[in-house]
Amino acid sequence: MTLTKKKLLVTLTLIMTVAFTGILVGRWSVGLVDAEVEGYESIKVFTEALSYVKKNYVEDVKTKDLVYGAIRGMLNSLDPHSGFMTPDQFKEMQVDTKGEFGGLGIQIGIKDNILTVIAPIEDTPAYNAGIKAGDKILKIDDENTRDMGLLDAVNKMRGPKGTAVKLTILREGWKDTKDFSIVRDIIKIKSVKSKALGDGIGYVKITQFQEQTASDLASALAKLNSEKTDSLILDLRNNPGGLLNSAVDVASQFLPPGKLVVYIKDRVGDKNEYKTGGNNPYYDKPTMIVLVNQGSASASEIVAGALKDWHRAVILGVQTFGKGSVQSVIPLSDGSGLRLTTARYYTPSGTSIQSTGITPDIISKIEPKDGIKEHAVIRERDLERHLKNDKVEEKSSQPEKEEMAPLEVNEKDDVQLQRAVDLLKTWRVFKDLPKAS
Repeated sequence: MTLTKKKLLVTLTLIMTVAFTGILVGRWSVGLVDAEVEGYESIKVFTEALSYVKKNYVEDVKTKDLVYGAIRGMLNSLDPHSGFMTPDQFKEMQVDTKGEFGGLGIQIGIKDNILTVIAPIEDTPAYNAGIKAGDKILKIDDENTRDMGLLDAVNKMRGPKGTAVKLTILREGWKDTKDFSIVRDIIKIKSVKSKALGDGIGYVKITQFQEQTASDLASALAKLNSEKTDSLILDLRNNPGGLLNSAVDVASQFLPPGKLVVYIKDRVGDKNEYKTGGNNPYYDKPTMIVLVNQGSASASEIVAGALKDWHRAVILGVQTFGKGSVQSVIPLSDGSGLRLTTARYYTPSGTSIQSTGITPDIISKIEPKDGIKEHAVIRERDLERHLKNDKVEEKSSQPEKEEMAPLEVNEKDDVQLQRAVDLLKTWRVFKDLPKAS
């Protein structure tokens, strides 16, 4: 091939390459323009509606109230954990992670379009007033809750210590509603409780994952060590979750450094891994059981899933809540904020927690006794607009028979705890058996 022909071939190749690239870029640009046009057209409709309402509504309304209402409606159309916060609500949310706030002390969700109690927090005004899991909150201070968002409901129940709020409750088996007047108090949640159960068995209950939980856990484990315990029961039942970093720090006290605790993945597939650190004391006693139930959610499921995947502990109880989504808190320019679901949680083995939860190694259910009232179990899959699990096909949210659980369990009737104790004792017996000669 002559030099002239080679130059001609190279030139034609460059022309074709540029032309092909131009087609790709052109198509991509058209797609961007179409997306922008579609977005602008939607915003145009919104501004038209805003202007019309502002000018023609029968009463004078503030533009900010209309915009806040629109944003709130937009977030309420997403999954049940996304929401809009006014500046006051945003400040209140930042207080939650400190473990101290003014309010009633209940975890709530929305089931069948009704505001429903998932669980009351022990030793709080709501718990002491007799509010139970499964209670339907029909009104807050005589305001109907049917179209009320979760964050709005929480905001209405929060308030200064010593002030009262009235909840209108409908409970399973009741013919009529009942009003509960509850006086708000400073909710100081002690996230870690511990004691020695005897026979070398230690017991630790984590009620929430807060900023101080990991350090409180380290103190509790140190105390149990000083009491010569050689096995542990970690109770995560009815723990609604909390801070992701706290969950990782808690797992770090039971796993060696550098172990994957959880990873999160957003909608485009970007992945962030969270591994155990080496700054926390490492509890290396070999025998450990983790108790979970339908109220174990989010950070509780992260810890249970990590300990299960690394074969660090036996998980005992019933299927967990199934809250496997990540919420990012996004501040806005005027002090308000968004709580937006941005990713999903996955256990070290790649199991998605969302809407399915953690399956215990040993299923142990507390069967209600005669005369003990029950409530319908609520899980993530029962909540309106919940995200689907992207790993497995989700089972129907309407089982053949609705799952029930006792409203209250006395320690003497706590068969899950009793079974855990028996398993640890049996474990010790088999471990010490001499080998056959």
